[in-house]
Amino acid sequence: MTHPYTVIRSDRKTLALEITADLKVLVRAPRRAAPEEIERLVANHAGWIDAHLEKQRRRSERYPEPTDEEAARLKARARAVIPERVAHFSARMGLAPAGITITGAKKRFGSCSPKNRLCFSYLLMRYPDDAVDYVVVHELAHIRHKNHGKAFYALIESILPDYKARRKLLKS
Repeated sequence: MTHPYTVIRSDRKTLALEITADLKVLVRAPRRAAPEEIERLVANHAGWIDAHLEKQRRRSERYPEPTDEEAARLKARARAVIPERVAHFSARMGLAPAGITITGAKKRFGSCSPKNRLCFSYLLMRYPDDAVDYVVVHELAHIRHKNHGKAFYALIESILPDYKARRKLLKS
């Protein structure tokens, strides 16, 4: 079965598939990619598309867009919980962020700027505390390692030996 999809062309060099939160299939393509090449990508990845549409459908059902009231409650909880968790793990790791910001980011739970400022999405508060701690430690580790290399994950594992199980909590 061929899936309906939208093509977004840009100056990129490779083709990529994306499933959006509203269950649409996007193909990101180089400007000169032939339509046949795009069709072939979609056809060859039909199984992947089906699996990820279902995964996104389940995630959307489990974590629907928050109401204004729920968003306010989650933001308040994030402002109370996250700075305390950052302080706790900063002390354990010997790392200090330049600052902490709570955002409404929908595509990522946390980030670390080049100047070591940490941002966390209030939507992280919908997940278990173990998952929150993983994101905090992950972003703190970026203060020392600005990539996702072996040393980066070794630092995370030294603080959270079960980090892989915690990370899985975010993908459900």
